[in-house]
Amino acid sequence: MMAAKRLPGLLDALPPLRGRIQSDAPLGATTWFRVGGPAEWLVRPADIPDLQALLTALPLEIPVTVIGAASNVIVRDGGIPGVVVRLARGFADVTVQDGGVIAGAGALDATVAAHAAAAGFAGLEYLSGIPGTIGGAVAMNAGAYGSDVANTLEWADLITRQGDLVRLHAADIGFSYRHSGLPAGSAVVRARFHTRPGDPAAIGARMDEIRSSREATQPTRARTGGSTFRNPPGARAWELIEAAGCRGLTSGGAQVSEKHCNFLLNTGDATAADLERLGEEVRRRVHAATAISLIWEIKRLGLPASRPEALP
Repeated sequence: MMAAKRLPGLLDALPPLRGRIQSDAPLGATTWFRVGGPAEWLVRPADIPDLQALLTALPLEIPVTVIGAASNVIVRDGGIPGVVVRLARGFADVTVQDGGVIAGAGALDATVAAHAAAAGFAGLEYLSGIPGTIGGAVAMNAGAYGSDVANTLEWADLITRQGDLVRLHAADIGFSYRHSGLPAGSAVVRARFHTRPGDPAAIGARMDEIRSSREATQPTRARTGGSTFRNPPGARAWELIEAAGCRGLTSGGAQVSEKHCNFLLNTGDATAADLERLGEEVRRRVHAATAISLIWEIKRLGLPASRPEALP
């Protein structure tokens, strides 16, 4: 339970919404790590107009955090203050058109890849190897297996913190490695990806290859959150982590994966503090060994119950 609710009269300040609003809402079970505290308020808008109405009515001083499948986040044990917006069912439509695919922010990356493949469109196979949803993929310029969002996105529709619906073309988003220049506080709601005609058998074979590679090299069946750290220029994070002796390292219920050491695991009873503390210890050891400072790729959201400390 969050220690103190700062927005006790929030419901009275909002217009009628068709989506669900919940106070002191548990978030841990909705994340891939299965850890973390509650949202002060959790809103699941029904669709784009519902989200616009919410953001238009919310005073700008109220913090808003947008999540999707929560596949690449650690929700800290103290929970997330303000309003958490979860984009799910009403934002999951996928439409295949000539030359492209339009997907809602809540559509799973793998689902979008499957729709393109079924229509005989190539270019989005890489999405089948990325956990999470399209909104998060655009926001962090997700990529794997030879491509990324920056290379395949045509445009993205987003709602600003003020509630305005805006369309940005890929060239205007300011993509860089695992980063986008989206306006602060905005929420991606749908995106169009360009594709090219392809041989369905070849597309399917490539997606099978990607899935097999993930299964063989990553702890896909564990409580994890995907790649923990970005690859530094000219290096691979997992190689630096392994060289620093961190493979299998533990902190409480958290562990550096033995299978792929750029993945952190909840072995069953980890807290968010365990995971973050372990990640910081990995960063410390890698820096001590190489003078390279690893940058978190996983997003850490909310308030810690206590400050993570380095392992002895």
